[in-house]
Amino acid sequence: MTITRYANAITVVVLALAFAATPLVSADEGVLYFAALIMAWSIFALGYYISFGLAGLLSFGHAAFFGMGAYAAAWTMLSAELPFSAGMLAAIVVGGATAGLFGLIGRRVSGLYFALMTLMLAELIAIVMTTRLRQLSGGVDGLPGVPRPHAFDIDFFNAANFYWVIFGFFVAALAFCGVLQASPLGQALRGIRQNPVRAEQVGFNVGALRLTALILSGAVSGLAGALLASLMMYVSPQLLGWKISGDVVIMTLLGGSGHLIGPVIGVALVELLREQLSAHTEHWYGLLGVIFIVCTIYLPNGIAGLGKKLWRR
Repeated sequence: MTITRYANAITVVVLALAFAATPLVSADEGVLYFAALIMAWSIFALGYYISFGLAGLLSFGHAAFFGMGAYAAAWTMLSAELPFSAGMLAAIVVGGATAGLFGLIGRRVSGLYFALMTLMLAELIAIVMTTRLRQLSGGVDGLPGVPRPHAFDIDFFNAANFYWVIFGFFVAALAFCGVLQASPLGQALRGIRQNPVRAEQVGFNVGALRLTALILSGAVSGLAGALLASLMMYVSPQLLGWKISGDVVIMTLLGGSGHLIGPVIGVALVELLREQLSAHTEHWYGLLGVIFIVCTIYLPNGIAGLGKKLWRR
């Protein structure tokens, strides 16, 4: 075996070490919060990678899994007064269940029709949470005071301490996606992404595999929503909106949807651009859109794809 076959694993390890070294380089709470925010969003993007990068399921409604995971954790910890671990578990279950429901409803459609169906369902959930269920969701005001862990007399309201909690989940999500990608299930998902007709001809149950990928994607996305809610100590129906779904699509495509590290690179790039551009102009989102269009034209495989090409050279 050549070192090229280990390039992806080496890059993932380097990426994890870079985040692990961040608290050692800077103890500033603002820097740690920003790095933790990138990791939380990266977990969401990794969840999207499972459905789009592996199975080829384009979704415009992933915010539903993300937001419902955040609300599930908030309800579990605030209303039921259960511990942080129970809140994370509830987020994973609710995120996966919501994705499974989407998959069952849209089992007869694919491609752009599936993407529009997920957008429609996600917007329906957002409207219901904002109006009919506003007593549970807090309406447009949201739910403040989402707890952080309480364990071993450690102050997790300290940015440095809570940083390691999110880091642990981030590494676990990276490892899970890496194992999934290399597993027979991951190879089957790649096969149906490239040619679903041929995959079905050789005996794969394409519908069941796509549903499995969507459920796993929803579970990881729900976990990301719960971590973000705990990081911000706040959750609102905005996490269910189309803008959140659009952000994760942009992040994944910029980084490289066909590569494990692509979503993480895309999240870091978008968050850095957001931080820098918003400080200079209120039209920063339009500039981000221009950057996205240019990268889509000249870097169709994303930044990770460019890195892989340079590595081979």
